[in-house]
Amino acid sequence: MTYVINQGMAMYWGTSRWTAMEIMEAYSVARQFNMIPPVCEQAEYHMFQREKVEVQLPELYHKIGRCGRHDVVSPRLRHHHGESYQWLKDKIVSEDGRKQQAKLKELGHIAEKLGCTLPQLAVAWCLRNEGVSSVLLGTSNPEQLTENLGAIQVLPKMTSHVVSEIDHILGNRPYTSEDGQQAVLGGRTQVKSALLSTAPADCAFASIRSVERTSSSEPIGETPVSSLPVY
Repeated sequence: MTYVINQGMAMYWGTSRWTAMEIMEAYSVARQFNMIPPVCEQAEYHMFQREKVEVQLPELYHKIGRCGRHDVVSPRLRHHHGESYQWLKDKIVSEDGRKQQAKLKELGHIAEKLGCTLPQLAVAWCLRNEGVSSVLLGTSNPEQLTENLGAIQVLPKMTSHVVSEIDHILGNRPYTSEDGQQAVLGGRTQVKSALLSTAPADCAFASIRSVERTSSSEPIGETPVSSLPVY
């Protein structure tokens, strides 16, 4: 990719659905051989897929863009656009599908109160994440595109209260380092105890590491966010 960019065939390059380890390896190789690293990662991000964008990537770097691949907030919401796919029907009638449909029904009430459609609420929910530099929409006709662009008008309505209400309905908010950083104000000893008692067993150690980490930790990427592309 360095050759392609140096030859003027591209201005920058990014990754798509790479794991945190793969991105870290790419930066390591780029530094070692004086090559150009990726400037963004296109990751799947929507109300039912949050872990990578909200937990894994922020812990890995701070100066590389994160493009959320929205696809009208996953195929589950495409059902509300009238598209009919057999595989989608199978998902909907499954146990997990029925649970998600129940959550979508509750989210629809929030959208109604905000004066928007459910897809607009979902796009605005993605946009409200300051760690996401751009959101890629998966639309199949001009009407869907116009509807989704209306999410820009919904974004100012995404208050902390609304976001908390959505998190309560989804029930899948990941435990992030920000939670530990906010709690550390109450005392480092108490934070460690709380993390061990409330966080899931598989993330307790990582959470404590986040609390102990100093602000001088060097980020992996060196590309300024201002130069990130918009797809």
